[in-house]
Amino acid sequence: MEKRKKPRVIVSGGGTGGHIFPAISIANAIREIAPDAEILFVGAEGRMEMERVPAAGYKIVGLPVVGLQRRLTVKNLFFPFKLLRSLMKAKRIITDFKPDIAIGVGGYASGPILKAAQRMNIPTLLQEQNSYAGLTNRLLAKKANAICVAYDGMEKYFPANRIILTGNPVRQGLENTETKIDEAFEFFSIPKGNRVILVIGGSLGARTVNQSILANISAITAESKVTLVWQTGKLYNNEVKSETAKVDATNIRVYDFINRMDLAYAAANVIISRAGAGTISELCLVGKPCILVPSPNVTEDHQTKNALALSQKNAAILIADIDAMGTLVDSALALSSNNGKMLELSVNIQKMALKNSAQVIAKKALELCGAV
Repeated sequence: MEKRKKPRVIVSGGGTGGHIFPAISIANAIREIAPDAEILFVGAEGRMEMERVPAAGYKIVGLPVVGLQRRLTVKNLFFPFKLLRSLMKAKRIITDFKPDIAIGVGGYASGPILKAAQRMNIPTLLQEQNSYAGLTNRLLAKKANAICVAYDGMEKYFPANRIILTGNPVRQGLENTETKIDEAFEFFSIPKGNRVILVIGGSLGARTVNQSILANISAITAESKVTLVWQTGKLYNNEVKSETAKVDATNIRVYDFINRMDLAYAAANVIISRAGAGTISELCLVGKPCILVPSPNVTEDHQTKNALALSQKNAAILIADIDAMGTLVDSALALSSNNGKMLELSVNIQKMALKNSAQVIAKKALELCGAV
């Protein structure tokens, strides 16, 4: 294919931050390599990508596609009609934009546009974030030119000769967080010498994690040398603030959302988190001891599979959602005072980090369309 000065790239996917942020990272990396690249995002109408992508400086077009519900519901009656409309609109988008390549980051929004691209002989690249491949990517894999993955052993889902182990793209600024410890302690008003437990549950929050901490809040307030930095998520912030106001919570910092995650990671001695693929990639890069509480309410229980990929290599501690209420807080406090175990987990999780993932994926995409 003739080398082009201005590659035209479609990036599709979304529905959750776990799909959107990697997509934006890939687009940013493409712009670094090919500043003149024209990039169009395609997402699902009414989902968070329709706000987050324009905020990152990119144009986005929405499809009426929706996900197929796992349980019996009236919404599934509309699924085939919305899928058909989405396929038709996707074909028009491909015809009008004339992309040199289409990149799919998973989620049902990427299905119609990449299927249309494949039918029109446009090169396609898939990015699979989880250790258990999503249905959309599994269906698209047969005709994909490259499949970028974050875990070993993905041959059971995809053609082995097209798999590239790249890791998951993460937000910028997470490397070398150890140089920001003093700044982080000042930012969160943490007393010098305190051990820090960081709790993150995504932008909306993690119900079980929040309830487990609230139920055992006295164990935390009793530890004056421990500071809890707690991202509750927007759904639970009012409840948590109301409950912590009833106790002496001088060693607890409550936020609905933490904008400076680089500083939160820098301060942390122990991290409590769900096990979304993007978050795990960040945790591997940061290299801090982690306790993972996988959400049981995700498609095909992929968070548990993500967490097992680490815990089986002694790179993280896994606590099942059903066990969190009784064990999470005690486990976190015990770990934070066990320097040997923390070092062991830290060393092992760092071995699983794959750096510069967005740049590797972007370069491969541009190679596929002859732009580099």
